[in-house]
Amino acid sequence: MTQPLTVAPASSRAATTPGSAAARTSGTGPAGSTGPTGPAGPAIGSTGPAATLGTAGLVTVLLGAFLPMLDFFIVNVALPTIDHDLAAGPAVLELVAAGYGIAFAVLLVLGGRLGDSYGRRRLFVIGAVAFALTSLACGLAPGAWSLVAARAAQGASAALLIPQVLGTITAATEGARRGRALSVYGAVGGISVVIGQVLGGMLVAADLFGTGWRSVFLLNVPFALLAVVLAVRYVPESRSTTAARVDVPGTVLLTATLLSLLVPLMEGRAAGWPLWSWVLLALFPVFAVAFGVVERRAERRGDTPLVPPSLLRIPEMRRGLGIALPYFAGFGGFMFVIAVALQQGLRLGPVAAGWALVPMAVGYFSASLAGPRLIGRWGSRVLSAGAVVQATGLATLALTVLADWSHFSPLRMAPGVALAGIGQGLIGTPLFRVVLAKVPAARAGVGSGVLATGQQSSLALGVATLGTLYLSLSPVLGMDRALALCLGIQLLGSFTILYLTTRLPRSIG
Repeated sequence: MTQPLTVAPASSRAATTPGSAAARTSGTGPAGSTGPTGPAGPAIGSTGPAATLGTAGLVTVLLGAFLPMLDFFIVNVALPTIDHDLAAGPAVLELVAAGYGIAFAVLLVLGGRLGDSYGRRRLFVIGAVAFALTSLACGLAPGAWSLVAARAAQGASAALLIPQVLGTITAATEGARRGRALSVYGAVGGISVVIGQVLGGMLVAADLFGTGWRSVFLLNVPFALLAVVLAVRYVPESRSTTAARVDVPGTVLLTATLLSLLVPLMEGRAAGWPLWSWVLLALFPVFAVAFGVVERRAERRGDTPLVPPSLLRIPEMRRGLGIALPYFAGFGGFMFVIAVALQQGLRLGPVAAGWALVPMAVGYFSASLAGPRLIGRWGSRVLSAGAVVQATGLATLALTVLADWSHFSPLRMAPGVALAGIGQGLIGTPLFRVVLAKVPAARAGVGSGVLATGQQSSLALGVATLGTLYLSLSPVLGMDRALALCLGIQLLGSFTILYLTTRLPRSIG
């Protein structure tokens, strides 16, 4: 099992003795001292005042979370330009969009485990440096397939970075402060998605120094390096007191499970659904069952599985992950489909396509600001209300599309996307609090990794399924009916979310 993480109350001191595990691995002095983990504030479990995540530290880790989330979607409005410059083709474009998410998803739990073992701040710094380098590789990619490879490497570096954010928040905050920090994290996640679409369009159109679409990746480099500098100064170190071995069989089987589902869904249509795509889809349930069996056996032996089954038996985590699947899959699919529809269907430029989603950003941000206060008063009913509002917005948008596609415009779609954004904000803001509410501090890293894996896998699944469906049906049904059908599927997801929210406890920690 994962060993307990020492998290002392703010008024106490955590004792360590020279030569103890905590003293060897956690740093040895007050802020500014230098030890095995480098200069920074004291580690959780170190000598001196208990390390807590201050405001500057919270801003730093949120910056580290913002960049990978932003990058999942900032590329969407740049896809037509990438296609034109690199002659990528639809199949490669889907890999550019979702290949990042696949690499991100398959390594997230491993990233959380490494943070538990070697220090979350240390892995945050390593992940941020790697993210800067791989973003640079994306921006300098000479061809379509080299861009796909660089995007996969970028996703892998993000998998080192993101779990340390949630793990640090969970381990270095308590009570109401933890709840507020997780709410802000949820808001940052949603806002980064919509900002990504808007900012991506602006950067492509601005063509800074002749970089064109490459600037959407190069922008990451200075901000990722800034996160490194701030993390060394303001983020406390935290880790489990005893390092757990990496669960190699579990990692391999989780990777095989996700790849066997996502790769054929993304590439099968463009390749004409060859035999290998059906073989991989048939292997998906086999790998999934094998993964579950291996993890249960590992936990019964007293080993540390990649995804401890006992963690999934926590009701809040299990039910919250059930909501996360339709929520993030619908979100990811919508943002990909709407970007393609606006640019290829309505022939909007990247800036106009990005600004068409500003009402969604405003709605999401407004709901996120009100979210913590509403949650304190109404609890899980806020998520139920969000599902209803999101469904209303999607239905409004679908009816607008079908009513008069020839005159469809960003102005006409504004009411629908604004309502959808408000609903998404009411769901996404408390969702992270729901999932992580009862996760022990000792399992902060693996719990955060499981949640982030569910998030990124669902986003990639949404792009793969709704994106493939839209690209397949738009030549046959027309872009308006294909878009309306995708919105209808997401609408069904909203009803699923509504049902699942009724099974949550009324009060959210």
